[in-house]
Amino acid sequence: MAATLRLLLLALVFASALVFGTTSGLAAKAKVQRKALRFRVQRGSWFGLQHVPSAPVGVRAVAYAKRFIGVPYRWGGSSPGGFDCSGLVRYVYQRFGVHLPHSSYADFNLGRRVGRWALKPGDLVFFSGVGHVGLYVGHGRFIHAPHSGTRVQISKLRDWAGSYDGARRPVHA
Repeated sequence: MAATLRLLLLALVFASALVFGTTSGLAAKAKVQRKALRFRVQRGSWFGLQHVPSAPVGVRAVAYAKRFIGVPYRWGGSSPGGFDCSGLVRYVYQRFGVHLPHSSYADFNLGRRVGRWALKPGDLVFFSGVGHVGLYVGHGRFIHAPHSGTRVQISKLRDWAGSYDGARRPVHA
């Protein structure tokens, strides 16, 4: 009885080695699937979020802010249910450990002053006597929640050039 059991166990191990061994077709398919899974996780394609850990916080903040394009403007709003300009900036940066006040005037006094020629994605751009703030996207554009009756959108800096007041680079946590 014991010899039969050992023989059966040996046959089972041998059969599994044939099926799941490194040279079998099933093992090769499993290896390809593991690589595909690893690639998906590294690229961050799940949940529609580009996760690039080596990217600067400003770049990641811009990518996150773009998720809110189309959210309606709401005075005093600071959630995906509705944003005002400083509420949007505050909500986005809070995700990355940077805590900003819910006031464009207070935001203007934080961080490092940045010249218009030196803007980088994630910099805060201010307009209308510092009463309006947005997040610089790059290529002369910024994302913001303009005013009542509008939605979060990307606009061109040149369209707001007459009311441009300056920019700040938040100190990242």
